[in-house]
Amino acid sequence: MAAMVRLLLARAAVCGSGARLAQAAVTPTARRSFAHFTFVPEPEPDPAQYGPTQKMNLFQSITSGLDNVLAKDPTAVIFGEDVAFGGVFRCTVGLRDKYGKERVFNTPLCEQGIVGFGIGIAVTGATAIAEIQFADYIFPAFDQIVNEAAKYRYRSGSLFDCGSLTIRAPWGCVGHGSIYHSQSPEAFFSHIPGVKVVIPRSPIQAKGLLLSCIQDKNPCIFFEPKILYRAAVEQVPVEAYQIPLSQAEILEEGNDVTLVAWGTQVHVMREVASMAQEKLGVSCEVIDLKTILPWDSETICKEECFLNLEAPISRVCGYDTPFPHIFEPFYIPDKWKCFDAVRKMINY
Repeated sequence: MAAMVRLLLARAAVCGSGARLAQAAVTPTARRSFAHFTFVPEPEPDPAQYGPTQKMNLFQSITSGLDNVLAKDPTAVIFGEDVAFGGVFRCTVGLRDKYGKERVFNTPLCEQGIVGFGIGIAVTGATAIAEIQFADYIFPAFDQIVNEAAKYRYRSGSLFDCGSLTIRAPWGCVGHGSIYHSQSPEAFFSHIPGVKVVIPRSPIQAKGLLLSCIQDKNPCIFFEPKILYRAAVEQVPVEAYQIPLSQAEILEEGNDVTLVAWGTQVHVMREVASMAQEKLGVSCEVIDLKTILPWDSETICKEECFLNLEAPISRVCGYDTPFPHIFEPFYIPDKWKCFDAVRKMINY
């Protein structure tokens, strides 16, 4: 743990830009990329522990996890806008045909209705998996999440609860989503006691964390980095497995600076750590927070690190403006902005 200098680069909320290559106007063969990170797959899980694996991208790992749940839990249902045919990002493709229209079905275009319906299903004891088509459109359901789902157990004195509710939503920007398809709203929900908020960094993490959310006895919001749906590919266990919630992971050890991120921004931080070592001779620790609420304060703040700071905590994020369209590459907290924050801290 880096005890002397701590750098919290926390706003993975605005991380991510397009991983897809776009045709440039100069020549028919010229291409340019908006991606500001490089995805590096994790080592293949031990087959002796997790069973056989299969090559999956992130959306396929989500599908696999949902398939596992529907197969083992007869009360589980999946619902949302267009999920019956597979959803906009194909995360539920094939599930209606396999399990029937009574268990995988479309809803009206009404986010507050989707979440309210999910709360009702969960209160009966069934497993409710709701999809909000884009995280940007979760705001109409804000009251249902904050004033109903989060408080249901508390207000009934634990006589009733909706802990078997999981809300999924594609999250973050992709290079061309502009104001209504690029937002990362986890900060709004990170102050709400009664819900858990989780954001994975990879296909392996996505499946394991999603299954943990579904099995958890509290309502969970599971944000999925949509830029990684196809850009991130790993060998993922076919059978069900769980990754514990509220446990951050130290991905790289370091002695000088600590970089904290989640979701897509984790991959940016790993590049920043390499750049800092190469260009500045600075050793960076990289931590993936994974669960935003309740967060792993012990891993992030152990050894009473705040009493040993040699520079103020730095927060690198987007500008205080609506999410732009053509200026997205200048808006996101790319590796150069984060590297500059490391440099300034070291020279403080």
